[in-house]
Amino acid sequence: MRTHGWGGNPPLDDDEAVARILAAARGVIDEKGAATNLADVARQLGVTRQTVYRYFPSTGDLLAATAMGAVGGLLDRMAVVLTPYTRPDDAVVHGLVAVMSALADDAYVGLVLRGDQLSLPLVGGFTSDVGRGFARSMMARMAVDWDAWGLAEAQLADIADITLRTLQSLVLDDGGRDAADLAAFLDRWVGAAIRGMAVEPPDSR
Repeated sequence: MRTHGWGGNPPLDDDEAVARILAAARGVIDEKGAATNLADVARQLGVTRQTVYRYFPSTGDLLAATAMGAVGGLLDRMAVVLTPYTRPDDAVVHGLVAVMSALADDAYVGLVLRGDQLSLPLVGGFTSDVGRGFARSMMARMAVDWDAWGLAEAQLADIADITLRTLQSLVLDDGGRDAADLAAFLDRWVGAAIRGMAVEPPDSR
């Protein structure tokens, strides 16, 4: 690991270097938003661009890594918003609407999903193992008793996949719908699919 620069305080190892690069990237994004580039982050750290390139081959890779580090906080905020929804169809539909709304304002995750930042690998990554892990983490945070609705592991995996593929489509083009129209649209599509899998418990009627 190259140790010159770094404001006279070089990292102890590659893990610390990556953590400091990502922290610097968040600071630059807070200041410059979509205009952030790898050279800005290098200047913030007092290192050459080549040093940052060693860990992140492009600005897109750096922004994507910064976004990944912010997903947990986004999911926690979504969990609070979704507390009132205890039906699986309602929770997933309103979860998708809430995520789309949050992405429009999110400084880190939302930034890499802007039209001018999107790439095929990034959008394709929605349905990767990591993406599915995030979807299941979001579902686990919902106020839904999945077992009570007869939704076993196979059905939960299908719901996660439907959710991610729907999000892929919406990120590319949400059709210009407002939140209410988007919720109604998703209920006819995603909500109906989930209702078809679920068995409504007697005490929910």
